[in-house]
Amino acid sequence: MIQLVPRQSASSFWQIATPLMAVLATMVAGGLLFAALGHDPLAAIRTIFWDPLFGPAASYSRPQLLVKAAPLILIASGLAIGFRAGIWNIGAEGQYIIGGITGAAVALAAYPAEGMWIFPAMVVAGAAGGWAWGMIPALLRNWFGASEILVSLMLVYVAQRVAAWMAFGPMKNPEGFGFPGSRNLQQYPAAANPELIAGTGAHWGVVAAAVAVLATWFLMSRHIRGFHIRAAGTAPRAARFAGVRPQALVAFCLGLSGALAGMAGLFEVAGPAGQITDKLGVGYGFTAIIVAFLGRLHPVGILLAGLLLALTYIGGELAQLTMQLPAASVQVFQGMLLFFLLGFDLLTRFQIRRRVTA
Repeated sequence: MIQLVPRQSASSFWQIATPLMAVLATMVAGGLLFAALGHDPLAAIRTIFWDPLFGPAASYSRPQLLVKAAPLILIASGLAIGFRAGIWNIGAEGQYIIGGITGAAVALAAYPAEGMWIFPAMVVAGAAGGWAWGMIPALLRNWFGASEILVSLMLVYVAQRVAAWMAFGPMKNPEGFGFPGSRNLQQYPAAANPELIAGTGAHWGVVAAAVAVLATWFLMSRHIRGFHIRAAGTAPRAARFAGVRPQALVAFCLGLSGALAGMAGLFEVAGPAGQITDKLGVGYGFTAIIVAFLGRLHPVGILLAGLLLALTYIGGELAQLTMQLPAASVQVFQGMLLFFLLGFDLLTRFQIRRRVTA
């Protein structure tokens, strides 16, 4: 018989070790899943984690690592700030979608004009759209005590319907022969988000993600607002005595995470996605939650976790093409990562001891 004994403080060793254990456990459980589906588990794991970096298709897949990782890191950086304060934004996917729509709206309104102001205006509009969508759960929590978890999550489905309406209605390409979807922004030079360095996959979204990591580190470790966030997350009552205003903090965290998610949506629409469609949401907002927790809500950890999850995206697509793995199995594989992380996270707060019986 065993018992869980609370630790006096979180174990620094296990905070570092448990993400590594979660990754290893995911590989083992994922291998069993792939074996149950009739595939070679070792070949599947190698295809997901090794081949995108060092396999025959690495010259194509390696640059895609930054393309996939940038939105995950950008969104997760904003989510982590709120999570540290005990403010749970689960609707970053909706903010990502709305940011892409509002940013693209600037480009489509300006078409076919040229000018260096267009793309920066799109970035601002994308951030503003995500911020506004994130402020809805913030205001409802502050004014009526509504759960930001439920409100932000439900708004994802509203955002998806808005994207479908735009693709079939106001933003539909008048030269698209009746097919749904906006103009392709990659064919509009003033609004495109091209690769900055050939062969690397780096675009302005990658630059924004790097800046977000640095800014998040500065905010959380060097700014008074970061102290307020940490205090609110660990000791809410004490934080009030330290001058923290809970309503202002809710608005700040949800607004900031929404703005970063909106920027990620804009960079995706102006870059890899290219246009507004009814399939604009691809799950980055939900996967970023895994990235935030796998990275221990720390900027450096989020950077590494974002690259790891991006690797599973690319490797998963490669496994689907070369091994005919079902797409759903790859999604389950990614979900296992959060499942095992939350399970092993118990070790950071509790010690496992043998129960002494009389």
